[in-house]
Amino acid sequence: MIYVGIDIAKLNHFASALSSDGEILMEPFKFTNDGDGFQLLVSKLEALSLGGDNIIIGLESTAHYGDNLVRYLVASNFKVCVLNPIKTSSMRKNNIRKTKTDKVDTYIIAKTLMLQDSFRFVSFYDLDLMDLKTLGRFRQKTIKQRTRLKIQLTSYVDQVFPELQYFFKSGLHQKSVYALLKEAPTPQDIASMHMTHLAHLLEVSSHGHFKKEQAKELRVLAQKSVGANDSALSIQITHTIAQIELLDSQLDQVEAEMTEIMKFNDSVIMTIPGIGYINGGMILGEIGDIHRFSSPGKLLAYAGLDPSVYQSGNFQARRTRMSKRGSRVLRYALMNAAHNVVKNNAIFKDYYDKKMAEGRTHYNALGHCAGKLVRVIWKMLTDDVEFNLE
Repeated sequence: MIYVGIDIAKLNHFASALSSDGEILMEPFKFTNDGDGFQLLVSKLEALSLGGDNIIIGLESTAHYGDNLVRYLVASNFKVCVLNPIKTSSMRKNNIRKTKTDKVDTYIIAKTLMLQDSFRFVSFYDLDLMDLKTLGRFRQKTIKQRTRLKIQLTSYVDQVFPELQYFFKSGLHQKSVYALLKEAPTPQDIASMHMTHLAHLLEVSSHGHFKKEQAKELRVLAQKSVGANDSALSIQITHTIAQIELLDSQLDQVEAEMTEIMKFNDSVIMTIPGIGYINGGMILGEIGDIHRFSSPGKLLAYAGLDPSVYQSGNFQARRTRMSKRGSRVLRYALMNAAHNVVKNNAIFKDYYDKKMAEGRTHYNALGHCAGKLVRVIWKMLTDDVEFNLE
């Protein structure tokens, strides 16, 4: 067997190869983090062995810098193993000389591979999980950006047309209100609009919900408004709405891609009642390889849903809050999933009611349900079995 160690960096990588006996088959060499560099690496690997079946490639998990190389090597049918930096660090400490260079690190990674009892090679399914993770996190960031913009828009409208929020019972953030404000951002603009045009605008944008009677009421309200006729605020209103609508379209694209990946892989997690493609995709993406977690308790801790411990002297707190460490995105997705599962599964509903009967708050009871859901998900993904609590 040939063991290849690759040290990852932003612009350039280093690689070397050792035989099973520790013989250096390929001295450390530098290759660029681009297509030409990847081809150079593959050509050298192919020169070592025919077909590449007896080559195992290892690299450390280092942010996103190695992702493109991993995808390239997997697509080229190489066996790739992503190592935990803790393992290579312990190997590095065993060296007599305290030396750390890119070239030396390639040997350390290769030697770490040699001492492995078993290997977990990166598959195309793992690449899909990486995509789900990045898409899920991008989705969360986009939602936060949109929320901030909606708060800003509300403050602008409060200054320009404060009466508007009471006219639309469902709030300002709906398509009909956005369509109105894009064309007429001030009450003066609304009051000067022709009644036929105003009624048509509201009816079309609300899919028939608002009729001519509401249009008349709105124009009267605009005529009596005490809002400021400020052109600067008008510009901010129209531009903020444009940004919100742009983020909406981006979210639609992200969720469509996540749905496509989830449908293609057909994970057993989708058999849990109440979990949809987006929530399921976020959970799978954050968990990654389920075999990283040897017990459901470790997965629970990774999500930050495990209870914190408070002990001092002879005192031991009986009730504590969740630790809220680990992956915030996974914790959010699990809490959201638990809320939906409680509504769709009798066993989880009974468990939730039991916690509420003990005097827990809604959020606390939901946290216990999320913990129960984690244990179910760990079992399902580990054994590849569908949901069944009967």
